[in-house]
Amino acid sequence: MIPGPYLLYLGHSDDEVGIKTSRGLAAFRRDDCVGEWRHDDCPLTLGIPRMDVAAARAAGARTLVLGIANAGGRLGDDLIDDALLAIAAGMNVASGLHQRLRDEPRLVAAADAVGVALFDVRDAPAHLPVGNGKRRAGKRLLTVGTDCSVGKMYATLCLRDAMRARGVAADFRATGQTGILIAGDGVPLDAVVADFIAGAIEVLAPARDDDGWDLIEGQGSLFHPSFAGVSTGLLHGAQPAAIVLCHDPMRAHMRGLPHYQLPDLATCLEANLQVARLTSPDVQATGIALNTVKLDEDAARRLCADTAQALGLPCTDPYRFGADPIVDWTLTCFAPAAPAMTASR
Repeated sequence: MIPGPYLLYLGHSDDEVGIKTSRGLAAFRRDDCVGEWRHDDCPLTLGIPRMDVAAARAAGARTLVLGIANAGGRLGDDLIDDALLAIAAGMNVASGLHQRLRDEPRLVAAADAVGVALFDVRDAPAHLPVGNGKRRAGKRLLTVGTDCSVGKMYATLCLRDAMRARGVAADFRATGQTGILIAGDGVPLDAVVADFIAGAIEVLAPARDDDGWDLIEGQGSLFHPSFAGVSTGLLHGAQPAAIVLCHDPMRAHMRGLPHYQLPDLATCLEANLQVARLTSPDVQATGIALNTVKLDEDAARRLCADTAQALGLPCTDPYRFGADPIVDWTLTCFAPAAPAMTASR
């Protein structure tokens, strides 16, 4: 486990989506976050106290979380310089970027000198198996998306919490850096060699016989040319009984690819069901999760209602309005069959 409390790093970022790791921690592990560290040219905020490393350390922060994502997941000079300041103040540093902290000699030397640790969250477990596609017991729900960074992790966590509120055993299975930091474990799927993606998910969500649910965090999109391979392996390894489609209705085009438009919801939903049927022939779609953060409440509720009517599935913004409609329908679809009546003499 990465020692808390945390100082969440925004740095110089001006990309709302790019700070999703820091934002996710602030949303789902708020009690473990003492503040945010952003420079004067950063227009973004998580709505928690702004602190530099000295103030954060005095407030009890033990780890600086570099909770930003950039193209290629690289450590720029600004990130390295700021991480060195945190280390000098006696703080550990955690990162989910593709470029590892341990591969930057300046950070390694500074951490060794002070006696603090560097945590690279995007390290895949060793000795993962190749997926086998064998049917396994248990109920699994996978969130999928029209694009990357549309709210799959938020939806998955909200679905878990709503199931638990009903007394249903439900576990969040993290597949990305933010989810792993929130849950404390998981598999960073985009760091797994392609041959082992399906097998990694079979290990992450193994068979279970307690009538509970594994809620598996989705990654990427079947319609995103950069990440469709990860999404495909995840669908096969998850062997989901249910899928929930996540979508940002304000997204103008695929993230990072202005020359690619988003698919319509019905097309995307059917494509995900078709791919999932390879290992889960009876998979069902049980809801639509919209990310309506950029819409006012009336417009958001109308869009959810219109989407539900158009697709014949419950639709909500799970973080804003709650996940109950999707959970109600999911549990209804997979409720145990009533025992047959026996005629009396």
